[in-house]
Amino acid sequence: MRILSMIALALLVGLGGTMTVTTDAVAKARKYELTRNNVQKPEDVDSTLVSLYGVKLGDSEIDAVEMLINEKISGVRAEQEGVFVLLWDQSNPTGAMAGVQIMDGRVTLIFINNRFVHKTRGIFRRVLTAQSAKEIRELLGPEDFGDENVMGAMLNYQNQGFLVNYLGRDINVEFTLP
Repeated sequence: MRILSMIALALLVGLGGTMTVTTDAVAKARKYELTRNNVQKPEDVDSTLVSLYGVKLGDSEIDAVEMLINEKISGVRAEQEGVFVLLWDQSNPTGAMAGVQIMDGRVTLIFINNRFVHKTRGIFRRVLTAQSAKEIRELLGPEDFGDENVMGAMLNYQNQGFLVNYLGRDINVEFTLP
């Protein structure tokens, strides 16, 4: 449906007509820069509109490296290791706090974890400080599917394009294209 709508829009614009076309998911979702925007409603989150310091899913490797490594981000050390561009907190470099995965020249995954909580805005700031999988469900709503065991929980919000891994004190959020 989404592709059909975009084709119809392209045809109308090409013919000189105008028309506003939106799908339910795109109409609801808002742009969400993880370090700036204060998106609080889980239904407003769509991984295609999420960005990390300006890098979005689908961006080229050149753009991602330029924005994350070549441009200096205050308090952040960035380095490329294999297929990942990792962001480290300069004041406490115990592990990567966020980053992106680059496959076939494109950004295919954005991840953040609880070390990134002091830089995160919006609902994911509260997700990264949650004390239980139940608290995460209260914030984000029921997951599309998941798995919970004694070690933790994997909450997959596939329709919105993100996955929350709750492992006790460690919480990771991965954004992928739905």
